[in-house]
Amino acid sequence: MEEDKDTEEIEFVADKESEGIDFGEKIKKLKEDLKKCHDERKEYLDGWQRAKADYINFKKDEGKRFEDMARFVTTGLVQDLLPILDSFDLALGHKMPPEVEKGVLLIRSQFLDVLKRQGIEVMDVSGQKFDPAYHEAVGEAESDAGEGMIVEEIQKGYIFRGNVLRPARVKISK
Repeated sequence: MEEDKDTEEIEFVADKESEGIDFGEKIKKLKEDLKKCHDERKEYLDGWQRAKADYINFKKDEGKRFEDMARFVTTGLVQDLLPILDSFDLALGHKMPPEVEKGVLLIRSQFLDVLKRQGIEVMDVSGQKFDPAYHEAVGEAESDAGEGMIVEEIQKGYIFRGNVLRPARVKISK
């Protein structure tokens, strides 16, 4: 291969302006400036990466806060509505004309469907052992069931996304 014709040895000739300048010092200063620039770049890059990570964490936390707020609002609203559902259950325990009973059952069923779509389920306590995390004992009764077994449900309990919304009020066997 031919040597590049544009490449030639360059000889630095000191002119009047550069007389007395120590190029070794100048190069050393430039290297220090370059290192300082690299250090600043690294510092800025690290800061940017931390800010990006903080932003990602903020987005996650914000989503969780939004879910918690929605759960709080839903829980409060449902707790206000549960006594209405209890009233339907009480009404169904009394004698009424068949067409009225059918209407009450239909409304109660629709109400329960809405709650289910929101993640709220009715607790099933029949034949279960009393658990204070899910049940509230309001009395005791004589029964052939083992000690501490639920013998009567006084008021239904509800679960919301795995958490007790309202404990079931029950009587337990002695």
